[in-house]
Amino acid sequence: MTAHAAGRRALAVALAGLIALAVAIGIGRFAFTPILPMMQEDAGVSMAMGGWLASANYVGYLAGALSVIWWRIGATTGIRAGLAAIGITTLAMGMEHHVAVWLALRALAGVASAWVLIYVSAWCLERLAALGRPALSNTVFAGVGAGIALAGGLCLALMRAGAGSARAWIVLGLLSVALSAVIWGVLGSGAAPHGASAERASAGGTDWNRESLRLVVCYGAFGFGYIIPATFLPAMAKQVIRDPLVFGWSWPLFGAAAMGSTLATAMLRSLVSNRRLWVASHLVMALGIALPIVWSGIVSIMLAALFVGGTFMVATMTGLQEAREVGGVRATGLMAALTSAFALGQIAGPISVSLVVGAGGNFAAALAIACAALVVSAYALT
Repeated sequence: MTAHAAGRRALAVALAGLIALAVAIGIGRFAFTPILPMMQEDAGVSMAMGGWLASANYVGYLAGALSVIWWRIGATTGIRAGLAAIGITTLAMGMEHHVAVWLALRALAGVASAWVLIYVSAWCLERLAALGRPALSNTVFAGVGAGIALAGGLCLALMRAGAGSARAWIVLGLLSVALSAVIWGVLGSGAAPHGASAERASAGGTDWNRESLRLVVCYGAFGFGYIIPATFLPAMAKQVIRDPLVFGWSWPLFGAAAMGSTLATAMLRSLVSNRRLWVASHLVMALGIALPIVWSGIVSIMLAALFVGGTFMVATMTGLQEAREVGGVRATGLMAALTSAFALGQIAGPISVSLVVGAGGNFAAALAIACAALVVSAYALT
């Protein structure tokens, strides 16, 4: 294969990964966030119920991640199955109106999102390395922010047009199907690059020590701290100002910041170590979360979206890179443990909001807990 052909193939792989992650994370996991204010308006969904619906998705995500460990299938099969499930469950959210069905659909979407994220990471990174274009991995992970921004922008347009939440789910479901169809042919099986089997063989466990446990706990705190604003920022903005043309921008801004920070990560890594970049991302995220507590208004919420959105993918990538360095030949097992802790933190976050709000509290108390978790974890990492 010529250098030109390899470059074109690598770009196709990277763009396929970007689109798959945009569908899996931007729609499969987080479309609920910009649609929640719409569901509150036309479906009578309370903030407490919103927390349970969000948690159902995160429980599914944890189950999906764990299932990959013991149920081995081909990467492209896992991606295709996950993308198909996301399209179906997203469409069904707009066609069903029972809470029990919604909970099941959000859980299934979580399972599918985990499959796509894990298998896309394996498939893309292996092939990009084999094609001599590993730097394109940042393009792949930029799909997370791109998907969040796209879903948020579409919901903003639908709110402006007076469409309801059911219409929003159907539109995003159709978009998922269309985007998946675009990359379906690119997801060819192909031979795994040399050394992939050795990497998979190391997934069975890790050498547990104090440093490994510290990374796991801090990564779990990151999952808990970021998911509260990530889930409820649009709803918080709606409480401050009713105009959807204003509060609806909080989620697209979050996604745009995530995408931009992902693309800039390569340059940042050349200036500071992974550990310091991880610590800094926790502190900046904590600052963003604290802003709406001490400063009421739409400006503080928009800044929170910028700070949290601009750091959560940086923390994700640098945290996993630290796991690779600390774990050595057993790094895959440690990375799996970090991912599980992250998922557990995401489950606990929305539930804590539901409990706090259900007990008569407000967002400020939940945000303060998230902020404290991030600050303490940043200190523990130093």
